Amino acid sequence: MACDLWLVPLVDVLCHSPDNPFAEEIAVYDKALGEAGLPPVPVFGYMPGLSGDVAPVAGFDYDALHFLRRAHLLNLCGLSVTPVDELGGDYEQLLEMFEATAQQSHLVWHYDHAGAYVPVDFAHPLTNDELLDGGGPLGSSHGLLRELRAVAPVLGIDPDNPPETPAAPDRPTTLDERAVPGPADDSPFARERHVWLGLHAAATRSLGQGSMIVFS
Repeated sequence: MACDLWLVPLVDVLCHSPDNPFAEEIAVYDKALGEAGLPPVPVFGYMPGLSGDVAPVAGFDYDALHFLRRAHLLNLCGLSVTPVDELGGDYEQLLEMFEATAQQSHLVWHYDHAGAYVPVDFAHPLTNDELLDGGGPLGSSHGLLRELRAVAPVLGIDPDNPPETPAAPDRPTTLDERAVPGPADDSPFARERHVWLGLHAAATRSLGQGSMIVFS
């Protein structure tokens, strides 16, 4: 099944518009951030080159996302990261065994099909009843980028000089269709690397442009 990542520019022309389609979600995020003693979702003034247009930044399949999460969780727990062809029940067992660690991870503790990362720096994903009833735990783009950099060497990626980012989807994909395959890669971690590159592009642009990352 396909998973798309979208960037939502946090510019005033979108966020202050009465037609802002993300107004309710941002209000929920602001409440969760406030309860944690953090500033609200930032809103930036319009600058040439920015707009309120929401655009896809990456696409991959859900299984590949879980492969990357598995690799990161194993690495976090000091365990050997070996490639596998299928997840089976091993990933669920890993989540159960190391649930406390998983819940502290921006990469791992996130809904597959919804939710967001915002350009506010906080140590661990935020949760409350409203978040869990909607898009799930709220992640930090800063935290996501830190975790991607941490797992990169395990996958054979130099985080300071990563491979070229795959092209963004040219149209929204539906939940039940296959994602576009990643670029040719003979690494045993090819699927993990494809997702890593997409998430890295999203996190980097989120921080550089002041955008929110949205899963769909």
